[in-house]
Amino acid sequence: MADILGEAIYNYFHTRSKHKLWIHNRYGEKEEMPIDTYFRNEDDMPDLEWLALESCTGAVLDVGAGAGSHALALQQRDMNVTALDISPLATQVMRERGVKKALCEDIYQYHEQQFDTILLLMNGIGLAGSLEGLKSLLLHLKSLLKSGGQLLFDSSDIAYLYEEDFPETGYYGELDYQYEYQGKQGEWFKWLYVDEKTLASITFDLGFNQEVLLEDEFGQYLVRLTVS
Repeated sequence: MADILGEAIYNYFHTRSKHKLWIHNRYGEKEEMPIDTYFRNEDDMPDLEWLALESCTGAVLDVGAGAGSHALALQQRDMNVTALDISPLATQVMRERGVKKALCEDIYQYHEQQFDTILLLMNGIGLAGSLEGLKSLLLHLKSLLKSGGQLLFDSSDIAYLYEEDFPETGYYGELDYQYEYQGKQGEWFKWLYVDEKTLASITFDLGFNQEVLLEDEFGQYLVRLTVS
């Protein structure tokens, strides 16, 4: 599968390429994803991400680490952080930027170590793709937690996209996306945005305690899951 996002991250890091990264969807016009978002320093991160970093404890696994900005911020706090991403090019950029432990792996295939904190920011939990996929992902992440560990991630209620015309079938937060960069298009992939109430029902059934740490006016929220 083409590494479209990784290529955009790699080119921006090495050449400050002006080419744009686009995201196609099935509900409206394509949207630009500013590549410099992946290279923010801590001062440029929103309050939600800053709070998530402040809430990390012990050994941390940063899932879907991208260019490694969150991992680098944790390293600056002298924390033991492992950054994981499925993109070979993004992982190479992380290493070149100074991330000490950068792994190119699929989180679903990772079983090597347990952590005190597992972090998924920029709606990283969305890789679950669907509500059923979310249950499977959370159970897998649960197996990677040490006793007393925590999951930290953000998501959003995107009901506003539909006004009152919700999909006739399926959950409205299950979306399809496709990256485009330099005229090349990747494969369509599924991405999930989950509202707090729906998430709470799922996490309760899976044996988690759910705590919302921060919510903004746009329906985006940061949540902590611990094992009950």
